[in-house]
Amino acid sequence: MLVALFAASAPMAQEFHLEEVGSIAAIAPDKLKPKTIYFSDYRNDQLTDAKSGLIRFADWAKAKPLQKQLLSPYPGYEEPNVTATIGGKSKALKRRLHVYVIEARYEIARAPNAIDLSRYVSLAFLEQMDPAIKHQPISADAVTPNKDTRLANRHPARRWCESAVTVICIKSRYEFEGKLPAAISLLNKLRESGKQIAPFIEFESELRIIPAAAIDQAGLTELSGIDSPITAALEQNIVHVNEVMQFGKFLVLLQAKPADPGQTIVTTFITLAVESDLFEKRKEYENVPVLRNMVPAQILAGNSSFNTGNSISAGLPVYARNRIKAMAAILSRE
Repeated sequence: MLVALFAASAPMAQEFHLEEVGSIAAIAPDKLKPKTIYFSDYRNDQLTDAKSGLIRFADWAKAKPLQKQLLSPYPGYEEPNVTATIGGKSKALKRRLHVYVIEARYEIARAPNAIDLSRYVSLAFLEQMDPAIKHQPISADAVTPNKDTRLANRHPARRWCESAVTVICIKSRYEFEGKLPAAISLLNKLRESGKQIAPFIEFESELRIIPAAAIDQAGLTELSGIDSPITAALEQNIVHVNEVMQFGKFLVLLQAKPADPGQTIVTTFITLAVESDLFEKRKEYENVPVLRNMVPAQILAGNSSFNTGNSISAGLPVYARNRIKAMAAILSRE
């Protein structure tokens, strides 16, 4: 996810081996290997755009309705409506989205009740994970979708950062690294009009333990594909972002291994939604030789010479894999 919660040092992350699979559902619980993360980002799925690794939100909703229900900011979430002026008249349009979805599964050699997910709902924990991302606590009243009823990410059933015993609100800022800031600066100078692109990502998120009474046992068990109750669930919802993204979700589910309750199966999902019009800006970048590798789809996919490092600037595939590895290592050492 685009947050430091799931970052860790390289030595810690290297303890787990990541094995790419078409779907984690194809790996039976009794076939999980120690220190192995089974990982899928649907790269080879027919619905996935080969260049970006992203799926149209509408296609995702149709093909994988359970994922759409449980991995969106809230059940019932739809692409937001926006007002555009066409021919001098205001018209309501959908803001089309693409999503990057990953799923991962691994085993921890302890029973679920021996793993305390609440320790991760901590600003101090966030701060020690990734010095490249700066965090500060904010109140529920300061969360942008809580203040503005017009925003699509406003939760219809509750306010963000409420309705949970263990929950915090976070405002985070990540400064792009490597060559990206210089490229963004050049692009802004070449633009004749329109919004300037920020050389950073700033986002607000809710990090919480899902209360036991609020866990959708039927839905989340079906989502995980493991036939045992969800014993604990940690989720982070990115609900407001200054650039590129519309929302993000990180979901960690703990379940006892069906054949051995002394073992824990961890299933993790990450969903990141970006605005589809990014893919329509290819010509804007390709017409300037020095910026040809600045095409948004290439940057997101990690296929540009401007990608660098192990964090957000590396592109979504590298970032997601590093976050999954880091969280697995942390849970295994708890």
